[in-house]
Amino acid sequence: MRKLYKFIAMLLALIMVFALVGCQKTAPTNESSLFKPGTYTGEADGIHGKVQVEVTVDENKILEVKVVKHDETPGVSDSAITNIPKDIVEYQTLAVDTVAGASVTSNAIIVAVGQALEKAGANLADLQKKPEKSSSSGETIEKQADIIIIGGGGAGLAAAVSAHQNGAKVIVIEKMPSVGGNTIISGSAYNAADPVRQGKQGIEDSVEKHYTQTYEGGDKLGKPELIRTLTENAYPTLQWLEGLGMQFKDEVFTVLGGLWPRAHKPVKPLGTGYIETYMNYIEANKSDIEVMVDTKATEIIMENGKAVGVKAEANNNDVILKANKGVIIAAGGFGANVEMRDLYNEKWPSLTNIKTTNHVGATGDGMVMAEKIGANLIGMENIQLLPMGDPVTGSLSGNIEQGVENRIFVNKEGNRFVDEGERRDVMTSALFEQQDTFMWVIVDKHSYPTGDTKNNFNETIDQLVEQGRAFKADTLEDLAKQIGVNPENLKKSVEEFNKAVEKGGSDAFGRTLFKDKIDTAPYYAGARVPTVHHTMGGIEINANAQVLDKNGNIIPGLYAAGEVTGGIHGSNRLGGNALADINVFGKIAGESAAKAK
Repeated sequence: MRKLYKFIAMLLALIMVFALVGCQKTAPTNESSLFKPGTYTGEADGIHGKVQVEVTVDENKILEVKVVKHDETPGVSDSAITNIPKDIVEYQTLAVDTVAGASVTSNAIIVAVGQALEKAGANLADLQKKPEKSSSSGETIEKQADIIIIGGGGAGLAAAVSAHQNGAKVIVIEKMPSVGGNTIISGSAYNAADPVRQGKQGIEDSVEKHYTQTYEGGDKLGKPELIRTLTENAYPTLQWLEGLGMQFKDEVFTVLGGLWPRAHKPVKPLGTGYIETYMNYIEANKSDIEVMVDTKATEIIMENGKAVGVKAEANNNDVILKANKGVIIAAGGFGANVEMRDLYNEKWPSLTNIKTTNHVGATGDGMVMAEKIGANLIGMENIQLLPMGDPVTGSLSGNIEQGVENRIFVNKEGNRFVDEGERRDVMTSALFEQQDTFMWVIVDKHSYPTGDTKNNFNETIDQLVEQGRAFKADTLEDLAKQIGVNPENLKKSVEEFNKAVEKGGSDAFGRTLFKDKIDTAPYYAGARVPTVHHTMGGIEINANAQVLDKNGNIIPGLYAAGEVTGGIHGSNRLGGNALADINVFGKIAGESAAKAK
């Protein structure tokens, strides 16, 4: 690609901040002072544009750091915007820890503050000392509640709200600095057969169709009772979310690998709507629901064969949490754990060097803890890859598709190579057969009527073009030239797709999902590669979200929900089913645990 991503430039700038010790600086007011007193500004590139800061100093101290302007995603970047300035002031250094899951925003703030301090005459070499943080008190923290939940992502928070609605007091522990997990950075599509929205769009659908596609789409390896529970409860759970204040857009769409137009898109960007909805409820009921971040579960406490609590660590302190009714594991999958992926992978080429869409905390901890106390793990070999990873980060951000019907994939020669409406594993397998396992997504004005139209990750197409993450042209020939593919091949690929749109039915690849032709400038292209996305295997549960042992028996007091579980999606998860899964089974787990005797 001919342009560097902005965030790569930002990371290089960060290195320069710490490396350019010998550069000339504005002289301080006297030889003993560190800064020239005043307020200074700086800026650096974040995920979605410039992050601007304002830094106030006296002669020897950083007094205040404020992020005054940014376009980062709410919820995802909040911890970085709050904690990085606070830490810089508290420890008087630029060598502060970045916030896990928001490292690009964190680094942008650090670079911008360094720029401002240079204007204040600082020698940045004096601001590189790693802070000495206070050690733990060595005391054991002990707490008690009806329900202890491991994991503060979508499933864990759904369980917390549901448990409280059913009369329970709850403690949620989250090992990361903030709640959200994979949910908050997801594309947010939620599958449900919806008679209201789909009816208005003239889309025929049913719970039975959703069930059949989920069952068959996973090669009939999912447990029918769990799939039935998922599909029958998807729409009622969506209505439950709406009752909590969450908003979804009026039109449903077909998400990548979803196989049918039943995906609901929240009004809020990414998965922030889910987390914000749950946290609003939790904040309103904080006397009964406690959320402990930076708290890592290490062991499930068992007494007489029943789960009665959780051992954890927080700031090197031991934490003992006793549960009156039950423990819910909602700790997510293992997509970010390379060793675990390689241990269980049976289908794909080596996953060692394949990036992931997952947040850094998705390391399979809950599965490991559950197996140690006798829980059965099921389908661990079923690891889902997407063909939609960012070539640099592996994330889904930067993806220019808006829905399945209006885009095609072409390889480095400009040729289509797969049915773009197929299952995720089918599309990814086909991508592995292409040169450099690399493809371009091609769309036109139908997907982006204006330059400020946003993709599914809250990024405008103009921003992506400016950052070099997408390419724009008034003709297919020019677009082909920009992305380095054969112009005639690209034109032929688009022409054949457009003919299929006209005639309907299916095309040479068996594709049946069509809407608009790709025939209206401007045309856009975005690069994509394979990325690890979802781990379908995990803790075996029943329809009540109760954990089962290796003999199929219920482990008393132990429940699980979300990507930490297995047996629902079989060998391949339909796109849009994950958000339904975590909310449906999170809600069920909370209710089941709260009603336990």
